[in-house]
Amino acid sequence: MSLEAKLEAVGKEFQTIQHNLSKTVEQRQKLESQLQENEMVQKEFKNLNDDANVYKLIGPVLVKQEPTEAKSNVNKRIEYISAEIKRVEGLIKDLSMKQEKKRKEVYELQMAFQENKEQ
Repeated sequence: MSLEAKLEAVGKEFQTIQHNLSKTVEQRQKLESQLQENEMVQKEFKNLNDDANVYKLIGPVLVKQEPTEAKSNVNKRIEYISAEIKRVEGLIKDLSMKQEKKRKEVYELQMAFQENKEQ
C-alpha cells in the first residue's frame, strides 16, 4: 500500500470517528434536555397536594393517572436517562481518545508523505 493510499485511508477513518463523535455529543445533549424536563416535572410533583389530579398525555388524549404512579414513572425515567448519560459520556471519552490517536497518525503520515515528495 502506497503512502498516499494509506494517508487517504487513515484520513477517512479519522473523518468517520469525527462524525461518530459529533453524533454522540448530539445524543448527549438530547439526553440532558430530557433529564432537565423530567427533573422539572419531579419538582412540580413536590408542589402538588395529595388529592391533586394528574393527567398523562397519550397521543391526543389526556388520561387520569394516580399521582404515586406518575411520580414513580418520572423517577424511573430520571434513573434511566442518568444511566444513559453516563454510558454516552463513556462513548464520548472513548471516541475522543480514538480521534486523538488518528489525528496523530494522520499528522505522522502527512509528514512522511511530505518528506517523500521532497526527495
